[in-house]
Amino acid sequence: MRIGVLASGSGTNLEAILAARLPVAVVVVDRPCRATDVAAAHGVVSELVPWGGHGADRTQFTHDIVDALERHAVDVVVMAGFMVILEKPIFDAFQGKVLNTHPALLPSFRGAHAVEEALAAGVKVTGVTIHVATREVDSGPILAQEAVPVLPGDTVETLHERIKSVERRLYPETIREFLK
Repeated sequence: MRIGVLASGSGTNLEAILAARLPVAVVVVDRPCRATDVAAAHGVVSELVPWGGHGADRTQFTHDIVDALERHAVDVVVMAGFMVILEKPIFDAFQGKVLNTHPALLPSFRGAHAVEEALAAGVKVTGVTIHVATREVDSGPILAQEAVPVLPGDTVETLHERIKSVERRLYPETIREFLK
């Protein structure tokens, strides 16, 4: 099985995936970011498919992402900090094989501001969810979850870093199990 990783940022999840020696064939990014440097350091090719923002055609962008993944004969897509919502074409091309990680215990706190929302809600526990991505944001079948306590005095940054620490272990483990 060949993995295509979608990334938009610093590449810390990508580093964990590559350190776990998972079969990553390509890293596709939507903007210049550190993830391409991480890929290069591990000998993995990367492709930039630029996202044009709110005025762009999201469906065409998704087709372009799928084309990049298909050029590298990818079997499974792993979103690792990819910050653009994709449309139907990716879920058709890789039906049931698009994985995502989310910094909360789904179904709670869906969307891009999960850590902030958990703190604002005053919860005592949040966590990490690894799930199969679907067209509805953060709502696909859950593959794994792990709780992370919210500590007194936590900020978005401190809580998010503890969540990421769990995520960098849980995501590669879950991907490995999914590939089996």
